Amino acid sequence: MSRPRPERVIIFDTTLRDGEQSPGATLNVEEKLAIAHQLALLGVDVIEAGFAAASPGDFEAVRSIAEQVGSADGPVICSLARAVKADIQAAAAALQPAAHPRIHVFISASDIHLQYQLRKSRVEVLAIVAEMVAYAKDLVEDVEFSPMDATRSDPDYLYQVIEQAIQAGATTINIPDTVGYRTPKEMEQLIQNIQANVPSINQVVLSVHTQNDLGLATANALAAIEHGVRQIECTINGIGERAGNTALEEIVMALEVRKPYFNPFLGRSVDSSESLTRIKTQEIYKTSRLVSHLTAMQVQPNKAIVGANAFAHESGIHQDGVLKHRETYEIMDAAAIGLSENQIVLGKHSGRSAFRTRLEELGFSLSEADLNKAFHRFKEIADKKKEVSDWDLEAIVQDELHVPIESGFQLEHVQVTCGDCTCPTATVTIVKPNGKIFTDAAVGTGPVDAVYRAINRLVEIPNQLVEFSVQSVTEGFDALGTVTVRLRSDNCLFTGQASDTDIVVASAHAYMTALNRIHRHLENRAKHPQPDVAGILF
Repeated sequence: MSRPRPERVIIFDTTLRDGEQSPGATLNVEEKLAIAHQLALLGVDVIEAGFAAASPGDFEAVRSIAEQVGSADGPVICSLARAVKADIQAAAAALQPAAHPRIHVFISASDIHLQYQLRKSRVEVLAIVAEMVAYAKDLVEDVEFSPMDATRSDPDYLYQVIEQAIQAGATTINIPDTVGYRTPKEMEQLIQNIQANVPSINQVVLSVHTQNDLGLATANALAAIEHGVRQIECTINGIGERAGNTALEEIVMALEVRKPYFNPFLGRSVDSSESLTRIKTQEIYKTSRLVSHLTAMQVQPNKAIVGANAFAHESGIHQDGVLKHRETYEIMDAAAIGLSENQIVLGKHSGRSAFRTRLEELGFSLSEADLNKAFHRFKEIADKKKEVSDWDLEAIVQDELHVPIESGFQLEHVQVTCGDCTCPTATVTIVKPNGKIFTDAAVGTGPVDAVYRAINRLVEIPNQLVEFSVQSVTEGFDALGTVTVRLRSDNCLFTGQASDTDIVVASAHAYMTALNRIHRHLENRAKHPQPDVAGILF
């Protein structure tokens, strides 16, 4: 039986699964829920909510998203599972509340993986595929199958694996370029060969998952679309393992801006104006900022679509052209991704009504309690600087109303003394998880070093600072600064981020956020020993 090929591209977002595998990007349940709600608002078709069998925290995140976001009119909620019964059972249990659940089963298909990782023969893997896909199919109707490292697999064997999965009940076949190895021409040929050599391929939706190790992820995914692929697995801001994944915003806007080019590949007339995806593009920028904030992974300024420089012009020739006619040097409108072109400035005399209105225009819908909290912080910032821009407002809301860590240490007070003739000294007061308050002081090579030394003496969590960065939110001496730190502990990376006009204060709060993530990780590890899930790459 032939499965109808979708007349649009299905957007499968794996920010909460593959994206979270970025070093230091670990998210808690509340943070995952916040992103999942925004992904649903963005209009993604499938949310891969996590890997339910990986940990109790991942199971709870998948279940919570299935329950709160997986409504009848909402997206498909998916959980990854190895081709192992226990993984598939965990995925099914976590997805139970979702109206549209999907189990994503995977196993390696390349000889290098079979020999060195799985230590199984081709025949053994074929049998596992048949049994485990069928087992997943007994639990949910919608089953996706991925032969990991497909692009380095022997083609004839790959065709057998795919056919076996389809016969066992898979509804989507995903082709992962697990290590970002292919070029666009090679990806085209691979997709064509799969269609020519897998007898039942027309019964399923064909998908690709392309990694960005050679910077070709988006190009490979678009090449696959030209040859019949109808699902793209991607992440917000392109985050993910190693060099990351195909960026959702790049795929969506490429299809939108070059619609006349891609229309014929989806069976449409060249001049069709119908969107090629279900994505509400005006939500792209807001989603990008939310993911960047919660993962503490800054978007590079020259990042396509969502980078700070994506719609900026410094060259005199470019400025002259854009002022005369925007399309001389811009192929898309900033408003199309939800980016305000006019920076409305508020100040200390601005009232609550103006503040609320501008936040709503920027896409923030806050409860009365949250509005009061953000407005109080706005007034504090406005007293320190003359003008508060849209960029400042966004930083205030994201920082002040960020999803809290469930438990941990609270920074009560930080004070430093420093100068060219003074030894930098910091005094820090912390509330420990048991509610007791402690104060200590330390000296350092600079004010931030002194603060971190004092915090470490109080918290007593072993860690190594591997990255410290400061980014100005706006221009000027009174600009808000965003500090990002990455700490290594227990062979993992943990991030923290905070904003303030005082860089030392922002540094202290960012450091505390990262330490609380370590604290939570160590608590969870003690309560729930982690299963062996090494090698989950694609």
